[in-house]
Amino acid sequence: MVFVTFKSITTTAVLFCQAISAVAESSNPIHIDGTSFALNGDNVSYRFHVDNTTGDLINDHYGGPVAEDGITAEIGPIQGWVNLIGRVRREFPDHGRGDFRVPAFQLQQASGTTVTDFRYKSHEVVQGKPGLPGLPSTFGEADDVSTLVVRMYDNYSSIAVDLSYSIFPKYDAVVRSVNITNRGNATVDLRKVASWSVDLQQDDLDLIEIRGDWAREGMRVRRKVDFGTQGFQSSTGYSSHLHNPFLALVSSTTTETQGEAWGFSLVYTGSFAVDVEKSSQGLTRAILGLNPLDFSWPLKPGQTFTTPEVVSVFSNKGVGGMSRQFHRLYRKHLMKSKYAEETRPVLLNSWEGLGFEINETAIEKIAKQSADLGIKLFVMDDGWFGNKYPRVNDSAGLGDWQPNKERFPDGLTPLVENVTDLRIANASDDLKFGIWFEPEMVNPKSDLYDKHPDWAIHAGSYPRTETRNQLVLNVALPEVQEFIIDSVSKILRESPISYVKWDNNRGIHETPDPTLNYKYMLGLYHVFETLTSRFPDVLWEGCASGGGRFDPGVLQWFPQIWTSDDTDAVERIAIQFGTSLAYPPSAMGAHLSHVPNGNTQRITSVKFRAHVAMMGGSFGVELDPSDLEPEERDQIPGLIELSEKINPIVITGDFYRLALPEETNYPAGQFISEDGKKVVLFAFQTRATINNSWPWFRLQGLDASAKYRVDNNQTVSGSTLMNMGIQLTFEGDYDSQVLMIEKQ
Repeated sequence: MVFVTFKSITTTAVLFCQAISAVAESSNPIHIDGTSFALNGDNVSYRFHVDNTTGDLINDHYGGPVAEDGITAEIGPIQGWVNLIGRVRREFPDHGRGDFRVPAFQLQQASGTTVTDFRYKSHEVVQGKPGLPGLPSTFGEADDVSTLVVRMYDNYSSIAVDLSYSIFPKYDAVVRSVNITNRGNATVDLRKVASWSVDLQQDDLDLIEIRGDWAREGMRVRRKVDFGTQGFQSSTGYSSHLHNPFLALVSSTTTETQGEAWGFSLVYTGSFAVDVEKSSQGLTRAILGLNPLDFSWPLKPGQTFTTPEVVSVFSNKGVGGMSRQFHRLYRKHLMKSKYAEETRPVLLNSWEGLGFEINETAIEKIAKQSADLGIKLFVMDDGWFGNKYPRVNDSAGLGDWQPNKERFPDGLTPLVENVTDLRIANASDDLKFGIWFEPEMVNPKSDLYDKHPDWAIHAGSYPRTETRNQLVLNVALPEVQEFIIDSVSKILRESPISYVKWDNNRGIHETPDPTLNYKYMLGLYHVFETLTSRFPDVLWEGCASGGGRFDPGVLQWFPQIWTSDDTDAVERIAIQFGTSLAYPPSAMGAHLSHVPNGNTQRITSVKFRAHVAMMGGSFGVELDPSDLEPEERDQIPGLIELSEKINPIVITGDFYRLALPEETNYPAGQFISEDGKKVVLFAFQTRATINNSWPWFRLQGLDASAKYRVDNNQTVSGSTLMNMGIQLTFEGDYDSQVLMIEKQ
């Protein structure tokens, strides 16, 4: 009986252990069956396998959840002269062996050949996610993310490739980067190393990108993916105003709220390229990474080259579902700043109010007016520095980061202390002080350039082309990095400064060699990491003539970015909605400025301007309070109070684009707090029309069975708000309403 009892207990224990093992296996986001690999999220599966004949990695599926393991993609019989390699869905398509589609990788060996033949060698699963050396990257603990590393090798060139796939299951996000190691005896020249490549089986897709120009960033463009190659790039040295390092591929029937969407976001601040190719077989290839134009990298024996990473999100809930996953992931697993999920102070920036006409008296006056309005942070913009070449306009002074002695005879410290002693109206806090820098730039008319002309990027004896009367410092040089770090640190140490606006107002050209752009970015990231670690309590904001560097690389260290130099409220709706395709509204700087607007000459109400700006995480004012009409001045304190109620929801909540500005006269957006209890509706009328029926705005993401109180007035169900909506009325051009809705 004892033996039987023992056997029974043993059997039970074995069954229990098997059950536990099965549960553990089912909860593990990475499943491996021989040489078939599956990365599973809550609503996504990414699957590929090793071809037993070629050793190539073949994609089986990227899309909605798939339950069974080991199901591989097959192709039909080979017909005509198309090689097999040109018809399969390859994970790492190289060049030279019969795949005539756009490659993800190309090198040139010492012999001159560009052919490579990478084959699977091994794989490894890592709990959590390793960082990338010198590069920005998403992060997370073992409970958040798991990583699969697949190792490939070319026996002919002795080049090893590690493909790193990380899965964030909660966000339906797959992250990929590539390591290239030279294990041979001769230097090879890397010509193209993309971070991401995938071949999708869908043959009826649209491409969505974010394009623009200076003061026209964030323009959402959607077009059909047709046969052949289409794409976009930045060759400016930076991510640029012209095209953002983001791509979405969506089914032709996908909308904001339904349908399949694949989003791809390159975590990098430099020149990039996106290629989308629909092959003759109907497969759609998407490739993102460093721009191969003006790029090559000599990889010596024993050296490793690491690419930036691409974050890809899949959604079966439309473009809006894709965007919200990017927003959540970036807030929690990309932004390292302590302010990533903290409310932001309402600020006033001096630039549009004073321009270069600043001195101690003018700054103290405008700061006092700011405090009287209820502003929490005053920012002194351009014009405070330079002595041998005073910064009285944009032709001189950049690089000389010492306070101008004529404008600030006692330096900045007494000024900053006086400003930070100002009590904010109707508050118990004192005003905070912020300052503007453009540390990567130099004017030829500067003491720095007189001493170090060699520090400016240049190509031998070719003329150094100026843009905005300035040149770019070679941040790839360690001595330039240390100069920038020391210059900024000195100012921040000497005075109680709470905020830095980091600007960048031109692109890179006349590069000395094709490694410069990548080395520049590594140097810039070193500067960002050093300064933000040294001054963790400073709120850092990125800027590049507006949104010229609105990218995930900057967001790693700076939790907010100036979205555009266009502060016209009507234009800003489209700019901010377009930027939100990939980036959280919490990261957007948006300001109420003077009218007529300096860019468009449009006149809109102070309420309309403020409501648009409140949809950004950093709400501010960009004007001289002395120029305000009395009725505008009277409204601003109340608008600031409203913004401070809304800001916590904008910072950490979910954003829904209810109606797109390019499609309607009544654009609208909605935020829901992280706990689902608070909702904010922003609704706009851009032009008055003779309308016998006012628009209805149907909300999204609510609890259908719950009750909601609308603006402390009517109480209705979530199902009513989502299916019937709220009808609003407007009066005149450029009218707006903001409704606060609370779950009961």
